[in-house]
Amino acid sequence: MVTTREDIRNIAIIAHVDHGKTTLVDALLKQSGIFRDNQEVKERVMDSNDIERERGITILSKNTAVQYKDTKINIIDTPGHADFGGEVERILKMVNGVVLLVDAFEGVMPQTKFVLMKALSLKLPVIACVNKIDRPGARPKEVVDEVLELFMDLDATDDQLDCPFVFASAKEGTATLDPDQPGSDMKPLFDTILNYIPAPEGDPEANLQVLISTIDYNEYVGRIGVGKVDNGIIKVNQEAVIVNHHDKDRVEKVKISKLYEYQGLGKVDVDEAGIGEIVAVSGIADLKIGDTVCGTTGEPEAIPFQKISDPTISMNFIVNDSPLAGQEGKYVTSRHIKDRLFKELNTDVSLRVEETESTDTFKVSGRGELHLSVLIEEMRREGYEFAVSKAEVIYRKDENGKTLEPMETAYIDVPDEYSGTVISSLSERKGELLNMGSIAGGYTRLEFNIPSRGLIGFRGPFMTDTKGNGIINTIFSGYGPYKGDISYRKTGSLIAYEAGEAVTYGLFNAQERGSLFIGPGTKVYSGMVIGSNPRSEDIEVNVCKTKHLTNTRTSSSDEALRLVPPVILSLEQALDFIDQDELLEVTPVNIRIRKRILDPLMRKRAGMNRK
Repeated sequence: MVTTREDIRNIAIIAHVDHGKTTLVDALLKQSGIFRDNQEVKERVMDSNDIERERGITILSKNTAVQYKDTKINIIDTPGHADFGGEVERILKMVNGVVLLVDAFEGVMPQTKFVLMKALSLKLPVIACVNKIDRPGARPKEVVDEVLELFMDLDATDDQLDCPFVFASAKEGTATLDPDQPGSDMKPLFDTILNYIPAPEGDPEANLQVLISTIDYNEYVGRIGVGKVDNGIIKVNQEAVIVNHHDKDRVEKVKISKLYEYQGLGKVDVDEAGIGEIVAVSGIADLKIGDTVCGTTGEPEAIPFQKISDPTISMNFIVNDSPLAGQEGKYVTSRHIKDRLFKELNTDVSLRVEETESTDTFKVSGRGELHLSVLIEEMRREGYEFAVSKAEVIYRKDENGKTLEPMETAYIDVPDEYSGTVISSLSERKGELLNMGSIAGGYTRLEFNIPSRGLIGFRGPFMTDTKGNGIINTIFSGYGPYKGDISYRKTGSLIAYEAGEAVTYGLFNAQERGSLFIGPGTKVYSGMVIGSNPRSEDIEVNVCKTKHLTNTRTSSSDEALRLVPPVILSLEQALDFIDQDELLEVTPVNIRIRKRILDPLMRKRAGMNRK
């Protein structure tokens, strides 16, 4: 018999990147009494990953639970960046409704459309929350109209169109139902969740069904599957059967050794859990996302699961074989790199790792440059040393054998005076201007349809062209006909001529040829890229060259040589900069760019053995 758990609500908070999801969760946690009055709590407490805190973005979806009145509210904080859309797609199967967060100034953005489309396709009720109403230039009433237009564009049902609107300042911890009446706390949002999000339903007497929507990993207990109990009751030490909707042959008998529920920021051990509860299950060695944990009392039935979108971009991860290889990393062999990449597949369903003909090279595919750069940064911090190639898009063939390539919709906000430069730059990269209009603050909003490969390496020049004032957001829009060749980079590289240590005199002479990436004292080798050349060709420079001493002293000989400060590339900037014939050498201490193939003379000068 189907019953309703009125004491539980399961919600996901979805939004475009930087619209305030994690800050909103902070406010809900604080006002639910999770923390002691004297407890020191960090901002964005749900962003537990160091990279998330540094970059101010959510990468992994997180579970938490708060108690409001007599109801337990399970909350899932989701990523806002399109590269981590796979996280959003799968967790929506765990919830009964979503809170759609929209910035009161920026309004509807590309990822807002993506996450809302996923929620509407699952027939989930939506609470629209207009956040940052205290921000200068906020326009909450216009944003409400934009959200309703988006609902209509996505063919929302009448019930979904009739969604409630809440106006909030997550930073201040306030919410209100009327933008003209300031709020004092988050109670209006809490009450709206209780009144509008349906309680979970299920049959506690039926055979157990738990759809695994997220995989966590712990060194001590192994894989931990997270999902919602749809039917039945799950208990510790219970015998169960694993089945999968997409893999009909998968039938495996298992035993539930540990069971957890979420409480605040942590997990608590429980002996059993009923319908509607979001639980974490451990003790099943090869549990996968999309698996259904079923009881043994009846015929096991898999719950349909959203198929995760395929990757669109790939890079080669290669064992580092430069002259400086092995000096800075802890894990440097192909076995180490292979084990780490395949371990990542335990938790990241959007990632693909393939072995190639070379035992030293692995093809890693993901949803975008940011998706792969976060993995590179994580491995680097863990002590891995390796090299990566320039990102390449993944092509497909249509039924007629014609090549198709991934396309993106790019939304770009730039100061009015730079719009012409940006349009010209994107047109060269095969971009097609779809819309152009003015927005507040002297900015122009451009909408482009552009091949994914046209955006590879674009962010660096874009920030230069707009003096750091441009904002670009992209979202995958599907596959389209191949658009033709694109020139990624117009500048050449400055290449070190010999191995050694860079000195001021050599750098002083080299800086006349272009912008340098290194300073005095940096170890270099022949074939290492140490700067960029404004012209298209590569130039070899000797940065290890010292000044010859003479017996004659002149007034000018004692003058200090003045060097222009080097351009220190971040990981993303370096990934953008490298060309097809170059590799990025990544170590825990440094990132270096080098030519992919060092000619025999270069290899000899670099001190490398011929291969």
